[in-house]
Amino acid sequence: MATYVFSDVHGHNKPLERLLEKVQPSSEDEVWVLGDMVDRGPDPIGVIRTCRAIPNVHILMGNHEDMLLDFFHHPHNPSVTFQWELNGGYTTKEGLRKLKEHELIDLIDWMENLKLGAHIEVGGRPYLLVHAGLRPLNFTSRSRWTDVTMDALLRYQYPEDLLWIRDEFWCAPTGFIDEEGKGPIVIAGHTPVPYVEDVLGAYQVDVVADRHARNEEGACQIMHLGACEATGGVADRWAIDCGAAGGAGWGRIGLIRLADEEHEYEEYYEPILEGE
Repeated sequence: MATYVFSDVHGHNKPLERLLEKVQPSSEDEVWVLGDMVDRGPDPIGVIRTCRAIPNVHILMGNHEDMLLDFFHHPHNPSVTFQWELNGGYTTKEGLRKLKEHELIDLIDWMENLKLGAHIEVGGRPYLLVHAGLRPLNFTSRSRWTDVTMDALLRYQYPEDLLWIRDEFWCAPTGFIDEEGKGPIVIAGHTPVPYVEDVLGAYQVDVVADRHARNEEGACQIMHLGACEATGGVADRWAIDCGAAGGAGWGRIGLIRLADEEHEYEEYYEPILEGE
C-alpha cells in the first residue's frame, strides 16, 4: 500500500488529472489532500470532483475552503466577499453558480466536515498533516509519540494557525524530533516554496534546506527543512506547495509518496500549461 500527499491545486484540474494518471493510485493506496483545492485556477469545482473520486482519499480543509464556507454563510457581508475575491474566489463563485441546488448542498455539507489536521504512520515514521503548519506549543521531543499525544497536539492548535500560519512555522524548529531522529515530521502546504525560501532569508534564519525552492529549470520543487544535529539529521518540516496558484510559467503541482517498508520516498510533478 502506497501513501501519497499533495496540496494547493487551486483550481487547475487538467494538470491534476494528468498527475493522477501518471501516479495511478489504487484502491489499496491512501491519498491525502492538504486543502486549497479551490480558487484562482479555471476549474475549482472540477478539482473538487477529481479529488473526491480518488480511491481511499482523505481531504483536509485549507484556508480557501474556509473562505468559501464563510462566503456561503455570509453572502451579503461585503468584507467576507472582498476577502474571498481578493484571494481568487471569483473562479469558484462562478463554478458554484453552475451547480444544481442539490449538488451545491452536497458540496457544502461535505466541505463543512473536512478536518483541519491528521496524523499517520508510514514505514515506522509518524507524520502530522496540516494545511498551513503548526505551533510547537511547548511540546518537546519525546521518545514515544502515540495517537493520544498527536491528537492532543492537533486539538490544542488554533484553527486559524492550522489554516493560515506561515512565518512562525517555517522559521522555527518544531521540537517534535529528538537527537536520534525519532518523532513526527510535519507536512504542510499553503506557503509556496519560493516564499518559504524568501522568508527564511528575510529573517536571516539559519534553517537547513535540502534544496532550493526552484530547480535548475526554474520550476518550483518540494523542500525539506530543519535537518540538524538536534533532529538527528532529519528534516522536521516539509513544504509541498509548488506554487500552482501562480498558474502557467510559475508553478506546478507536486505530489509525494512517503517511504515505507517496500518503497523509497518519491516525488512527482506536473506543470501547469497555458489556459489550464
